[in-house]
Amino acid sequence: MSTQAPERHEFQAEVKQVLDIVVHSLYTDKEIFVRELVSNASDATEKLRHTQLTEKEIFDADLDLEIQVTADEESGEVTIRDFGIGMTHDELIENLGTIAHSGSKAFLNALKESGEKNENLIGQFGVGFYSVFMVAEKVDVYTRSWHKDGECLRWSSDGSGAYEIDTVEGERRGTRIVIKLKEEYKEFAKKDRIEAIIKKYSAFVQFPVKVEGEELNTVGALWLKNKSEITDEEYKEFYKFQANAFDDPRFWLHFSADAPLEINSILFAPTENMEGFGFGRMEPGVALYCRKVLIDSDPKNLLPEWLRFVRGVVDSADLPLNISRESMQDSSLIQKLNKVLTKRFLKTLEEKAKKEPEVYDDFWQNFGLFLKEGVTTDFTHRDQLLKLLRFESSYTEEGKTTSLSDYLSRAPEGQKEIYYLSGPSRSAIESGPYFEAFKARNIEVLYLYEPIDEFVMNHARAFEEKNFVSADSDDIDLDAISPETDTDKPEALAKEDSEALCSFIKEKLGDEVSEVTTSERLVGSPAMIVNADKMMTAQMRKMMKAMQQKAGGPDMGGEPPVKLQVNPRHPLVKNLAGLRDSDGELATLISRQLLDNARVAAGLLEDPSAMLQRNYEILEKVSAK
Repeated sequence: MSTQAPERHEFQAEVKQVLDIVVHSLYTDKEIFVRELVSNASDATEKLRHTQLTEKEIFDADLDLEIQVTADEESGEVTIRDFGIGMTHDELIENLGTIAHSGSKAFLNALKESGEKNENLIGQFGVGFYSVFMVAEKVDVYTRSWHKDGECLRWSSDGSGAYEIDTVEGERRGTRIVIKLKEEYKEFAKKDRIEAIIKKYSAFVQFPVKVEGEELNTVGALWLKNKSEITDEEYKEFYKFQANAFDDPRFWLHFSADAPLEINSILFAPTENMEGFGFGRMEPGVALYCRKVLIDSDPKNLLPEWLRFVRGVVDSADLPLNISRESMQDSSLIQKLNKVLTKRFLKTLEEKAKKEPEVYDDFWQNFGLFLKEGVTTDFTHRDQLLKLLRFESSYTEEGKTTSLSDYLSRAPEGQKEIYYLSGPSRSAIESGPYFEAFKARNIEVLYLYEPIDEFVMNHARAFEEKNFVSADSDDIDLDAISPETDTDKPEALAKEDSEALCSFIKEKLGDEVSEVTTSERLVGSPAMIVNADKMMTAQMRKMMKAMQQKAGGPDMGGEPPVKLQVNPRHPLVKNLAGLRDSDGELATLISRQLLDNARVAAGLLEDPSAMLQRNYEILEKVSAK
C-alpha cells in the first residue's frame, strides 16, 4: 500500500521514441521480454554479489541469490523477482525514465544515422526492459535497494508516455516486476509457456531460476568454468542438454580466447552422424550467447556449412549486438569468430589424428564426408583439411586408411604426383586394367570409393606441391619413377604389326574412338580407355553427364569418343592382329567387343544390351569354326 500520493513523471522524449520502436517494430518474437527481464534480474543479482564483497551492511543479507518467476493464468499476470541490488528513487528514474542508463539517446543517434528501425544498430543500449510493453497492459516495478536505510518503492506505467513512483511497504531487497498482460498475450501467463521460454533463452544464467518454486536451470554454464574443474560426465551431461542429444559426444574442445574477441566456448563432435541415418541435412548446432544469455540458437555463418555436425556454445561478452539482441549486426565480427572457431576445431582434429589415431579413424568413418565437403567449398581451410583426409590405398590393409602425408613419405624419390583410382570397391579397382602397371612397379595408389572423392581431388588439385592424378590418365610415365618388378614378360607384337592393328581398329570403330595406340602400362588386360585430361576421369565424366541430364541439359547423343590403348603382349591382341587378315568380319566384332569391355572397366558403358548381343554373335562364329 502506498503511504503518499504518487509522483507523476513524463518519459523523456527520447524514451517515448524508444518505447514506440521497441513495442511496434524492434522485436520479431514477443517472448523475448522474458529473456530481457531475466537477464536484467541476473545482472542485478550479480551486482549484489559483488557489493557483498566490499560492504558489511547489506539489507536482507540472508536472502538467497536467485530469480523467482510466477504466472497466474486466471488473472493474466506474470511476476519476475530477483533479490539483487535493488534501486533507489533516483536510480528508478535514471534506469527506467531517462536516457542516463537506458542508452536511449545513443540508440536514437544510431537509429538516425543508419536510417533503419531495427537493423545494423551497433551497441548494447540496455533498453531491453521496454520490451515488456509489447505484451503488457500495465507494469509495476517494486524495488528495495541494498542500503540499510533504503525505502520500498513502486514504479508504474502503461507505456503510453508517463510513469508514476510512490512508496510502498513490505518489500524485500531486490526488484519485483509485475506484468499485467494484454488480453491477446495471456498465453505468457501459462506456467509451461514461461518455463519453455526460460529454458530456451536463460538456461545458463549463473543464478537459480525458479518457476512456481521449481528450479529450472539444472545445467551450469560449463564454458565459463576452468577445464580442470569439470569431469567428463559433466561434459557429457552438458552436451546432451544443450544439443538435445541421445548419444555421448565423441570428443570436445573447450577453449577461451581474448583476441580478436573475448570468447569462451565448448564445441562437441557427436558420436552419431544423423545425416548418415537418413534424417536429412543436419542443421547447425552451435548457439551464440552473450554473458550466458542466448542471442541466437542458430547463428548464420558462425561456423562454415561443412561443420554443421558440430554442437556446442560460443559466448562472448564483447559482441556488439543489435538493440534487440536478436542477431549480430556486424558480419565482419561473425567472420572473425568463424575463423577462430574453425581453426581451433581443425587443430583439435589434427591433434586427435596424431595422438589418438583410433579415435580419429572412428570419427573419420562417420564424419569424413563433411571434411571432404569442406575441401570442395572452403578455400581458406583447404590445406588444413587435406591433412585430415584419409583413404584406403594399395599399401593399406582392407578397411585401413592412410593420410596424404604418409602416402608421400612412402613415395619413390622420382614420383612427382599422387595417384588415385575410383571404383565401387577395393576388389573392383584391383581387378581393373588401370592398377596393373602400378602394381607391377610397386607404386602406391589411393582408392576412392565415394562419389564426392573425385570432386575433392579436382578442387584440391595438389597436396604439398604434388598434383593429384587419376591412374587412368594417358601420359603417366611410370618407368621414370620405378622399373617393373616382373621382367619375364611375353613377347610383344612387332612394331609394324602393332601399328597396322591400331589402324584397323580405328577404322572399324570410327568416331567412337579418337585414337588407338599400344601401351606398355597394361599387364594382364588386353585394352583400356585412358584420359587426356588428368583430372577428368571416367567416373567424373559419368557423374557430370548424369548431373547434366538431371538439370535438363541437351541429349549428348551417345558416348563421346575415347582414347583406346591395347596391350601388344596380350594373347587376345596378338590373335586379333592375325585375324584381321583371315576373318575381317570377326576381327571387327572382336574390336568392338574390346572397346565395350574397356568401357565397362572404365565405368562408361550405361547400356550393355548391344555388347551382350555382339558377344553372342562372336560365340556363334567361334563355335562354328
